[in-house]
Amino acid sequence: MAQFYRVVCAFCAAAIVVSVGGVAWGVVIETVPVGNTGNIGELSGESAGGAGPNRVCGAVGYVYDIGKYEVTNTEYCEFLNAVDPTGTNPHDVYDSRMTDSNYGGINFNSGGTSGSKYELKARMGNRPVNFVTFWDACRFANWLHNGQGTGDTENGAYKLTDRDIAINAITREVGAIWAVTNEDEWYKAAYHRNDGNTGNYWEYPTESDTPPVAENPPGTDPNGSANYGWYGVYGMTDVGAYTAKPSDSPYGTYDQAGSVYEWNEAIIESSNRGIRGGSFYSITDSLTAARRGSDDPDLGDSSVGFRVVYIPEPCSAALVGAGLLLLCRRRRKRA
Repeated sequence: MAQFYRVVCAFCAAAIVVSVGGVAWGVVIETVPVGNTGNIGELSGESAGGAGPNRVCGAVGYVYDIGKYEVTNTEYCEFLNAVDPTGTNPHDVYDSRMTDSNYGGINFNSGGTSGSKYELKARMGNRPVNFVTFWDACRFANWLHNGQGTGDTENGAYKLTDRDIAINAITREVGAIWAVTNEDEWYKAAYHRNDGNTGNYWEYPTESDTPPVAENPPGTDPNGSANYGWYGVYGMTDVGAYTAKPSDSPYGTYDQAGSVYEWNEAIIESSNRGIRGGSFYSITDSLTAARRGSDDPDLGDSSVGFRVVYIPEPCSAALVGAGLLLLCRRRRKRA
Protein backbone atom coordinates (compact mmCIF):
# COMPACT_ATOMS: atom_id res chain seq x y z
CA MET A 1 0.00 0.00 0.00
CA ALA A 2 1.35 3.41 -0.96
CA GLN A 3 2.65 5.52 1.87
CA PHE A 4 1.57 9.10 2.25
CA TYR A 5 2.33 12.09 4.36
CA ARG A 6 -0.14 13.88 6.54
CA VAL A 7 0.50 17.45 7.55
CA VAL A 8 -1.07 18.58 10.77
CA CYS A 9 -0.97 22.17 11.94
CA ALA A 10 -0.04 22.15 15.62
CA PHE A 11 -2.21 25.15 16.35
CA CYS A 12 -5.29 24.62 14.20
CA ALA A 13 -8.06 22.07 13.79
CA ALA A 14 -7.77 21.39 10.07
CA ALA A 15 -6.41 18.05 8.90
CA ILE A 16 -4.72 18.24 5.50
CA VAL A 17 -3.75 15.24 3.44
CA VAL A 18 -1.06 15.83 0.82
CA SER A 19 0.30 13.60 -1.89
CA VAL A 20 3.65 12.01 -2.59
CA GLY A 21 5.05 10.30 -5.63
CA GLY A 22 2.77 12.27 -7.95
CA VAL A 23 -0.40 10.80 -6.43
CA ALA A 24 -3.11 13.39 -5.65
CA TRP A 25 -6.09 12.91 -3.39
CA GLY A 26 -9.33 14.54 -4.46
CA VAL A 27 -11.02 14.51 -1.06
CA VAL A 28 -9.66 16.36 1.96
CA ILE A 29 -11.65 15.74 5.12
CA GLU A 30 -11.47 18.72 7.44
CA THR A 31 -11.23 17.48 11.02
CA VAL A 32 -11.03 18.78 14.56
CA PRO A 33 -9.00 17.09 17.34
CA VAL A 34 -10.66 15.49 20.34
CA GLY A 35 -8.39 15.03 23.34
CA ASN A 36 -9.05 14.80 27.09
CA THR A 37 -8.13 11.12 27.00
CA GLY A 38 -9.48 9.01 29.80
CA ASN A 39 -12.63 11.07 30.27
CA ILE A 40 -15.55 9.40 32.06
CA GLY A 41 -18.66 8.40 30.14
CA GLU A 42 -22.29 8.84 31.16
CA LEU A 43 -25.46 6.78 30.92
CA SER A 44 -27.46 7.09 27.72
CA GLY A 45 -30.65 5.31 26.73
CA GLU A 46 -34.07 4.70 28.21
CA SER A 47 -33.02 4.88 31.88
CA ALA A 48 -31.37 8.24 31.22
CA GLY A 49 -34.70 9.63 30.04
CA GLY A 50 -34.09 8.96 26.37
CA ALA A 51 -34.62 5.96 24.15
CA GLY A 52 -32.83 2.76 23.21
CA PRO A 53 -30.95 0.20 25.31
CA ASN A 54 -28.94 1.61 28.19
CA ARG A 55 -25.21 2.12 27.72
CA VAL A 56 -22.49 4.32 29.23
CA CYS A 57 -21.33 6.50 26.32
CA GLY A 58 -18.61 9.03 25.62
CA ALA A 59 -15.48 7.64 27.29
CA VAL A 60 -12.57 7.56 24.83
CA GLY A 61 -9.05 6.74 25.95
CA TYR A 62 -7.15 8.05 22.90
CA VAL A 63 -6.77 11.21 20.88
CA TYR A 64 -8.62 11.21 17.58
CA ASP A 65 -9.68 13.63 14.87
CA ILE A 66 -13.32 13.75 13.84
CA GLY A 67 -14.86 15.22 10.74
CA LYS A 68 -15.73 18.84 11.37
CA TYR A 69 -18.69 18.28 9.07
CA GLU A 70 -20.71 15.35 7.75
CA VAL A 71 -19.45 13.77 4.53
CA THR A 72 -20.87 15.86 1.69
CA ASN A 73 -22.29 15.07 -1.73
CA THR A 74 -19.14 16.53 -3.29
CA GLU A 75 -16.91 14.15 -1.34
CA TYR A 76 -19.12 11.15 -1.95
CA CYS A 77 -19.43 11.93 -5.67
CA GLU A 78 -15.63 11.96 -5.90
CA PHE A 79 -15.62 8.57 -4.21
CA LEU A 80 -18.23 7.17 -6.63
CA ASN A 81 -16.32 8.27 -9.72
CA ALA A 82 -13.07 6.87 -8.30
CA VAL A 83 -14.31 3.42 -7.27
CA ASP A 84 -16.97 2.98 -9.97
CA PRO A 85 -15.64 4.79 -13.06
CA THR A 86 -17.76 2.78 -15.51
CA GLY A 87 -21.00 3.10 -13.56
CA THR A 88 -21.60 -0.63 -13.00
CA ASN A 89 -22.12 -0.06 -9.24
CA PRO A 90 -20.83 -3.50 -8.15
CA HIS A 91 -21.19 -2.84 -4.42
CA ASP A 92 -24.34 -0.71 -4.57
CA VAL A 93 -22.58 2.38 -3.26
CA TYR A 94 -24.86 4.48 -5.45
CA ASP A 95 -28.59 4.56 -4.71
CA SER A 96 -30.92 5.69 -7.52
CA ARG A 97 -32.82 7.80 -4.99
CA MET A 98 -29.82 10.12 -4.95
CA THR A 99 -30.98 11.05 -8.45
CA ASP A 100 -34.73 10.48 -8.25
CA SER A 101 -35.47 12.22 -4.95
CA ASN A 102 -35.51 15.98 -4.52
CA TYR A 103 -33.51 15.38 -1.35
CA GLY A 104 -30.74 13.51 -3.17
CA GLY A 105 -27.66 15.35 -4.36
CA ILE A 106 -26.01 13.16 -7.02
CA ASN A 107 -27.09 12.37 -10.58
CA PHE A 108 -26.04 9.30 -12.56
CA ASN A 109 -25.22 10.00 -16.21
CA SER A 110 -24.91 6.75 -18.15
CA GLY A 111 -23.54 8.66 -21.12
CA GLY A 112 -20.76 10.30 -19.15
CA THR A 113 -17.14 9.44 -19.77
CA SER A 114 -15.40 6.84 -17.60
CA GLY A 115 -14.67 8.36 -14.24
CA SER A 116 -17.37 11.01 -14.68
CA LYS A 117 -20.60 9.01 -14.55
CA TYR A 118 -21.68 10.66 -11.31
CA GLU A 119 -22.46 14.35 -11.25
CA LEU A 120 -23.51 16.78 -8.55
CA LYS A 121 -26.95 18.31 -8.64
CA ALA A 122 -27.07 22.09 -8.62
CA ARG A 123 -26.58 23.64 -5.17
CA MET A 124 -26.31 20.22 -3.50
CA GLY A 125 -22.54 19.77 -3.36
CA ASN A 126 -22.05 21.12 0.16
CA ARG A 127 -25.02 19.31 1.67
CA PRO A 128 -24.54 16.05 3.56
CA VAL A 129 -24.76 12.93 1.43
CA ASN A 130 -27.84 10.84 2.15
CA PHE A 131 -29.45 7.62 0.91
CA VAL A 132 -26.33 5.83 2.15
CA THR A 133 -26.38 2.55 4.04
CA PHE A 134 -24.04 1.79 6.92
CA TRP A 135 -22.05 -0.40 4.52
CA ASP A 136 -21.70 2.50 2.06
CA ALA A 137 -20.19 4.51 4.91
CA CYS A 138 -17.79 1.65 5.69
CA ARG A 139 -16.72 1.46 2.05
CA PHE A 140 -16.07 5.20 1.95
CA ALA A 141 -13.94 4.85 5.10
CA ASN A 142 -12.02 1.93 3.56
CA TRP A 143 -11.36 4.07 0.49
CA LEU A 144 -9.93 6.86 2.66
CA HIS A 145 -7.92 4.36 4.67
CA ASN A 146 -6.43 2.93 1.47
CA GLY A 147 -5.34 6.27 0.05
CA GLN A 148 -8.35 7.12 -2.15
CA GLY A 149 -7.91 6.88 -5.93
CA THR A 150 -8.57 3.31 -6.94
CA GLY A 151 -8.19 2.21 -3.31
CA ASP A 152 -9.92 -0.94 -2.10
CA THR A 153 -13.43 -0.53 -0.70
CA GLU A 154 -13.78 -4.03 0.78
CA ASN A 155 -10.77 -4.13 3.11
CA GLY A 156 -8.98 -1.71 5.37
CA ALA A 157 -10.84 -0.22 8.30
CA TYR A 158 -13.47 -2.93 7.77
CA LYS A 159 -13.23 -6.37 6.20
CA LEU A 160 -16.51 -6.58 4.31
CA THR A 161 -17.72 -10.07 3.45
CA ASP A 162 -21.20 -11.06 2.28
CA ARG A 163 -21.59 -13.40 5.24
CA ASP A 164 -20.66 -10.85 7.90
CA ILE A 165 -22.75 -8.15 6.25
CA ALA A 166 -25.74 -10.51 6.21
CA ILE A 167 -25.48 -11.18 9.94
CA ASN A 168 -24.45 -7.60 10.82
CA ALA A 169 -21.14 -8.75 12.31
CA ILE A 170 -18.68 -6.26 10.82
CA THR A 171 -16.42 -4.51 13.35
CA ARG A 172 -13.56 -2.04 12.96
CA GLU A 173 -10.20 -3.66 12.20
CA VAL A 174 -7.14 -3.17 14.39
CA GLY A 175 -4.97 -0.45 12.84
CA ALA A 176 -7.84 1.41 11.16
CA ILE A 177 -6.74 4.91 10.19
CA TRP A 178 -10.01 6.32 8.81
CA ALA A 179 -13.33 4.89 10.03
CA VAL A 180 -17.00 5.58 10.53
CA THR A 181 -17.40 7.12 13.99
CA ASN A 182 -18.06 4.70 16.79
CA GLU A 183 -20.70 5.72 19.30
CA ASP A 184 -18.25 6.93 21.95
CA GLU A 185 -16.25 9.03 19.48
CA TRP A 186 -19.43 10.60 18.13
CA TYR A 187 -20.92 11.17 21.60
CA LYS A 188 -17.81 12.72 23.08
CA ALA A 189 -17.34 15.16 20.20
CA ALA A 190 -21.00 16.17 20.38
CA TYR A 191 -21.72 16.42 24.10
CA HIS A 192 -18.58 16.40 26.25
CA ARG A 193 -17.89 19.85 27.68
CA ASN A 194 -14.22 19.77 26.65
CA ASP A 195 -13.21 20.66 30.22
CA GLY A 196 -10.55 18.03 30.87
CA ASN A 197 -10.77 14.36 31.78
CA THR A 198 -14.22 14.77 33.26
CA GLY A 199 -17.63 13.19 33.00
CA ASN A 200 -19.32 16.52 32.28
CA TYR A 201 -21.64 16.60 29.30
CA TRP A 202 -24.15 18.93 27.68
CA GLU A 203 -27.62 17.64 26.81
CA TYR A 204 -27.44 19.04 23.26
CA PRO A 205 -24.51 19.20 20.81
CA THR A 206 -24.75 22.99 20.73
CA GLU A 207 -23.00 23.58 24.08
CA SER A 208 -26.29 23.82 25.93
CA ASP A 209 -28.73 21.98 28.17
CA THR A 210 -31.50 23.92 26.45
CA PRO A 211 -32.72 22.80 23.00
CA PRO A 212 -31.35 24.74 20.04
CA VAL A 213 -33.87 26.86 18.19
CA ALA A 214 -35.15 25.42 14.93
CA GLU A 215 -34.50 28.24 12.50
CA ASN A 216 -32.80 29.02 9.23
CA PRO A 217 -29.01 29.42 9.16
CA PRO A 218 -26.83 31.10 10.23
CA GLY A 219 -28.87 31.09 13.45
CA THR A 220 -29.35 33.77 16.06
CA ASP A 221 -30.27 32.17 19.39
CA PRO A 222 -27.83 32.23 22.36
CA ASN A 223 -28.72 28.58 23.07
CA GLY A 224 -27.72 27.55 19.55
CA SER A 225 -29.64 26.95 16.33
CA ALA A 226 -30.16 23.84 14.22
CA ASN A 227 -32.06 22.38 11.28
CA TYR A 228 -34.77 20.12 12.68
CA GLY A 229 -38.54 19.91 13.10
CA TRP A 230 -39.38 20.81 9.48
CA TYR A 231 -38.58 24.43 10.23
CA GLY A 232 -38.30 26.79 7.28
CA VAL A 233 -35.70 25.01 5.16
CA TYR A 234 -37.73 21.78 4.71
CA GLY A 235 -34.69 19.70 3.98
CA MET A 236 -30.97 19.56 4.54
CA THR A 237 -28.79 22.62 4.86
CA ASP A 238 -25.19 23.09 3.74
CA VAL A 239 -22.72 21.67 6.24
CA GLY A 240 -21.46 24.30 8.65
CA ALA A 241 -24.21 26.75 7.69
CA TYR A 242 -25.11 27.44 11.33
CA THR A 243 -22.22 29.72 12.18
CA ALA A 244 -23.75 31.78 15.00
CA LYS A 245 -22.25 30.67 18.31
CA PRO A 246 -22.83 28.31 20.04
CA SER A 247 -24.29 26.21 17.22
CA ASP A 248 -21.12 24.12 17.04
CA SER A 249 -20.06 21.57 19.66
CA PRO A 250 -17.44 22.26 22.37
CA TYR A 251 -14.82 20.58 20.14
CA GLY A 252 -15.78 22.57 17.05
CA THR A 253 -17.89 20.09 15.07
CA TYR A 254 -20.94 21.28 13.18
CA ASP A 255 -24.37 19.80 12.52
CA GLN A 256 -24.31 17.03 15.09
CA ALA A 257 -27.79 18.35 15.83
CA GLY A 258 -30.24 18.09 12.94
CA SER A 259 -29.93 18.11 9.14
CA VAL A 260 -29.31 14.35 8.89
CA TYR A 261 -28.94 11.50 11.37
CA GLU A 262 -25.43 10.05 11.35
CA TRP A 263 -24.47 6.38 11.34
CA ASN A 264 -22.22 5.09 14.10
CA GLU A 265 -20.70 1.64 14.59
CA ALA A 266 -22.86 0.55 17.54
CA ILE A 267 -24.71 -2.74 17.03
CA ILE A 268 -28.09 -2.27 18.67
CA GLU A 269 -30.40 -5.20 19.34
CA SER A 270 -28.26 -7.37 17.00
CA SER A 271 -29.87 -6.30 13.73
CA ASN A 272 -29.47 -2.51 13.71
CA ARG A 273 -26.67 0.05 13.72
CA GLY A 274 -26.64 3.24 15.72
CA ILE A 275 -27.77 6.60 14.42
CA ARG A 276 -27.54 9.83 16.38
CA GLY A 277 -28.16 13.55 16.16
CA GLY A 278 -31.61 13.89 14.62
CA SER A 279 -32.51 15.21 11.18
CA PHE A 280 -34.33 17.99 9.42
CA TYR A 281 -37.69 16.47 10.34
CA SER A 282 -36.86 15.18 13.85
CA ILE A 283 -38.45 16.23 17.11
CA THR A 284 -36.35 17.89 19.79
CA ASP A 285 -35.82 14.66 21.75
CA SER A 286 -33.87 13.16 18.84
CA LEU A 287 -31.07 15.66 19.40
CA THR A 288 -30.44 14.73 23.03
CA ALA A 289 -27.51 12.85 24.53
CA ALA A 290 -29.89 10.31 26.07
CA ARG A 291 -31.41 9.11 22.78
CA ARG A 292 -29.73 6.07 21.23
CA GLY A 293 -31.35 5.77 17.83
CA SER A 294 -30.86 2.86 15.44
CA ASP A 295 -31.71 1.76 11.92
CA ASP A 296 -31.31 -1.19 9.57
CA PRO A 297 -27.72 -1.00 8.22
CA ASP A 298 -28.90 -2.23 4.82
CA LEU A 299 -31.20 0.75 4.39
CA GLY A 300 -30.56 4.39 3.72
CA ASP A 301 -32.99 7.24 3.37
CA SER A 302 -33.21 10.99 2.94
CA SER A 303 -32.52 11.67 6.61
CA VAL A 304 -29.36 9.60 7.22
CA GLY A 305 -25.74 10.44 6.44
CA PHE A 306 -22.42 9.90 8.25
CA ARG A 307 -19.23 11.40 9.62
CA VAL A 308 -15.74 9.88 9.73
CA VAL A 309 -12.85 9.83 12.19
CA TYR A 310 -9.09 9.76 11.73
CA ILE A 311 -7.09 7.87 14.34
CA PRO A 312 -3.50 9.15 14.24
CA GLU A 313 -0.57 6.80 14.46
CA PRO A 314 2.59 7.77 16.36
CA CYS A 315 4.89 9.81 14.17
CA SER A 316 8.04 11.87 14.48
CA ALA A 317 7.68 15.62 14.56
CA ALA A 318 9.53 18.26 12.65
CA LEU A 319 9.15 22.00 12.66
CA VAL A 320 8.29 23.39 9.24
CA GLY A 321 8.74 27.15 8.97
CA ALA A 322 6.96 29.67 11.12
CA GLY A 323 3.73 27.69 11.03
CA LEU A 324 5.22 24.95 13.29
CA LEU A 325 3.77 22.08 11.29
CA LEU A 326 4.14 18.48 12.34
CA LEU A 327 5.06 16.30 9.39
CA CYS A 328 4.02 12.72 10.00
CA ARG A 329 4.82 9.70 7.91
CA ARG A 330 2.07 7.16 8.22
CA ARG A 331 2.99 3.48 8.20
CA ARG A 332 0.17 1.04 7.85
CA LYS A 333 -0.22 -1.32 10.80
CA ARG A 334 -0.74 -4.97 10.10
CA ALA A 335 -3.69 -6.48 11.96
